[in-house]
Amino acid sequence: MLNIKKKDKVLVLSGKDKGKKGEIIKVFPDKCKVIVEKVNFVKRHTKSTKKNSGGIYDKEAPIGMSKVMLVCPKCDRASRPKFDKLSDGKKVRVCRRCSEIIV
Repeated sequence: MLNIKKKDKVLVLSGKDKGKKGEIIKVFPDKCKVIVEKVNFVKRHTKSTKKNSGGIYDKEAPIGMSKVMLVCPKCDRASRPKFDKLSDGKKVRVCRRCSEIIV
């Protein structure tokens, strides 16, 4: 089970965008990569078509999952979540710092 999901808020731990916070846009579990909003911009050279004019555009590129850490929505601090089972048997993520369930 992955500890990071789509729409989670994360903190970038290393690289050129170290210290930035952003929301997960897309997760690639087979490649262990994620796309974070407003992080790891690259230049995309696009040929002009009927729909749009060509040019050089900025877009987010995938970043390694090990380079980001989940930010708890309650305490707003980065922490590695632990997994607990509820009484009904459902597996949930729990913040190690404030012991709050992360939805």
